[in-house]
Amino acid sequence: MKLVLTTLGVLGRSTRGLFGATGSVTLFLLRTCGHLLRPPFYPHEFGLALMQIGWLSLPVVGLTALFTGAALALQIYAGGARFNAESVVPSIVAIGMVRELGPVLGGLMVAGRVASAIAAEIGTMKVTEQIDALVTLSTHPMKYLTAPRVLAATLTLPLLVAAGDVIGIFGGYLVGITRLGFNAATYLDNTVDFLELWDVLSGLVKGAVFGFIVALMGCYHGMHSGRGARGVGRATTNAVVSASILILVANYLLTELFFTA
Repeated sequence: MKLVLTTLGVLGRSTRGLFGATGSVTLFLLRTCGHLLRPPFYPHEFGLALMQIGWLSLPVVGLTALFTGAALALQIYAGGARFNAESVVPSIVAIGMVRELGPVLGGLMVAGRVASAIAAEIGTMKVTEQIDALVTLSTHPMKYLTAPRVLAATLTLPLLVAAGDVIGIFGGYLVGITRLGFNAATYLDNTVDFLELWDVLSGLVKGAVFGFIVALMGCYHGMHSGRGARGVGRATTNAVVSASILILVANYLLTELFFTA
């Protein structure tokens, strides 16, 4: 009987914590959206966020896409050889990159790099009472710290996804013509013929949603960081984990919405 009560108590506390965290994130999201639409705006902070989130993330996103596209071409060729369908490599690489792998891997890589950096930066500002100083100077912390980063990530991640798509398809192209014996012109023709506009646009929409999630989670956990180095470290870890999980959940929901008849 005692074991049952203990188990129920643990489940109850976990459920209450889950709903509490969900409500807290939802309120934070709504406040963030409100601050995105109302002045004052801080173009200098927005410009810095564009550089840190977008430009500085391009190398890691590009390398990830390049080797993912190359490995995908090898895998599809090996699988297609069982059914004499090796010719599908260009089209499947292109569709797989722009629909799924480009947005998801780009989002996860940016989550690992950006969400952690945002959470650590804002968490450190909270620990050192710099956020309290902003309030003293009549500057709203969410308006100054959260809104520029969320807007920058939402706008730049689709551009990173587009670059990653091109680089990933190029990686498959290099493997196709150097290792798998494809004719270069035929490979490019098959890529273009089977790739539709909505395939590309759906990936870019996913990128915008993932960028919003990454920055939102980084800012949320940074703002709610505990005191001391341990609190900042926990906030950083939670930001990356929560952003990654939400990206995967959002990817499924968006795929269901876009591609289910």
